[in-house]
This record gives sequence, C-alpha cells and structure tokens, in this order.
Amino acid sequence: MAKVAFIGLGVMGYPMARHLKVKGGHDLTVYNRTIAKAQAWAAEFGGRAVATPAEAAAGADFVFCCVGNDDDLRSVTTGANGAFETLEKDAVFIDNTTASAEVARELDATARERGAHFIDAPVSGGQAGAENGVLTVMCGGDPEVFARARPVIDAYARMVGLMGPAGSGQLTKMVNQICIAGLVQGLAEGIHFGKRAGLDIEAVIEVISKGAAGSWQMENRHKTMASGQYEFGFAVDWMRKDLDIVLTEARRNGATLPVTALVDQFYADVQSLGGNRWDTSSLLARLEK
Repeated sequence: MAKVAFIGLGVMGYPMARHLKVKGGHDLTVYNRTIAKAQAWAAEFGGRAVATPAEAAAGADFVFCCVGNDDDLRSVTTGANGAFETLEKDAVFIDNTTASAEVARELDATARERGAHFIDAPVSGGQAGAENGVLTVMCGGDPEVFARARPVIDAYARMVGLMGPAGSGQLTKMVNQICIAGLVQGLAEGIHFGKRAGLDIEAVIEVISKGAAGSWQMENRHKTMASGQYEFGFAVDWMRKDLDIVLTEARRNGATLPVTALVDQFYADVQSLGGNRWDTSSLLARLEK
C-alpha cells in the first residue's frame, strides 16, 4: 500500500481514483476543483478530501492527475497552491491528462529540480475503460521510475507501456487519436453508403467485422451509429481539443496529416449541428443531416 493523491475527479478521474483505492488498496487523498465532488468521493470510498492540490500532494508517494488541458495542468502543478509546492523528494507525479508533449517535458524538468519524478501517462479507453479499470496507458519517463509506478497504475489499466522519455506518452496518445479519427470517418462513410444502398447494416457488420476492416470502433459503435444515438461516450469537444494538440505538434515536427486535418473540420461541422457533447462516432450525423 502506498500513499496516493489523485487530482481531478471528472468522468475519468473519479473511477480511476476508485480503482486505486478499492482494487489497489492504497491510502487515497483526493482533490477536485469543486470540493463537494471530492467530499462525495471520499464519503463513498473512504480516504480524505482536501481543498488544494498542494494539500493533496503533501506526503504522497504517488500523485496522479487527470484534468482538462495544458493550462489546467499547469494550474494544479506549478500554480498557486499547486501540487509541486509540496511534492516530496523522490515522489512520482503521474499525469493522466491528454496534453501536449511540451508541457510534459516542462513539468518533468520542474519535478527534477525538486528531486522528484514525472511521468506523462495519457490514457485511451474512454469513460467505459475508466469505469471498468481496463484503460490503455501510454507513459513517458525514466525506466526506473516507470518500474516503481507501474504496479500502482495497474489498478486502473489493462495495458501499460513505456514509450520513451518524458513527452513520449503524449506523443503516443497523439498517434492513437490520429488513427481513431481516420477509423471513425471510414466507418461513418461505410455505414452511410450501406444504408443508401439498402443493405442490412447489422448483417454487413457481422461479416466484415471478422475481416480486415474490423476494429474496436466497428464492434462497439456500429449499432448506435446506425440508429443515430450519440448521447454518450467521448465528446466531440474533447476530440477536437486532442486533434488541436496533434495538429500543433505536426506543424512543429513537420508531419503531414491531411486526413486528420480534414476529420477535425468534420468534427467542427458536428459541433455546428449542436453535437459538442456527442460521441465521436457522430461523424455519421453530418453525412445524414
């Protein structure tokens, strides 16, 4: 059992912290911007709710964080009353936020100055993966620090991998989002075409999902897409935030991402339809509007 802090109890962080407490058996202290949510978590699962990230990090062996973006991350780490004010020497800060590789390297350097450690560890698997403790976690950091942190991360993960030095976890998450964007658009077009052709979509997917076209998106999203259900899952607003990170990094490293840039604009179309909080599979909605 370790002393663990968790900062950010949103739709992902709330169940991830639960797994660290219930499955991992760790001593948990939690912080959330809305203190009532942290208090509700502590009342439900035990542990302690505190009013600032600095209070959460004090005395912790491992500090986890899952917030919205680079600015939020800086606020809860190096901002006023941030976790880095009290981060213990040799403690490990594990950031599950999907953020830029730049901020990961920045926080890694700051943690080192304090004699502490930093791992960027964005996740894939969505809310369902967080609830069920089967997330994929892509990590960047030192191998020795990763080896210490992995048994703790395992509480909410099905797959955990070290991708390289600080920032590599975020870069791998970018690859993940690039691949998903193209897959979902292809699936949307396939279902759209099949419906226009008068095919039985369920019968079509039953056959092609077992072949080269098969994917997680096809298996898990084709039914809701075919019936126009999108009020769940990974929100379009979040995907556009992620794709903005991807495209910014691509401009920096010279990668050419024409399909990703196009799908990002398609998601802007979905937002204009009022689908900001729809699941990313709602790309089909813009084809059928």
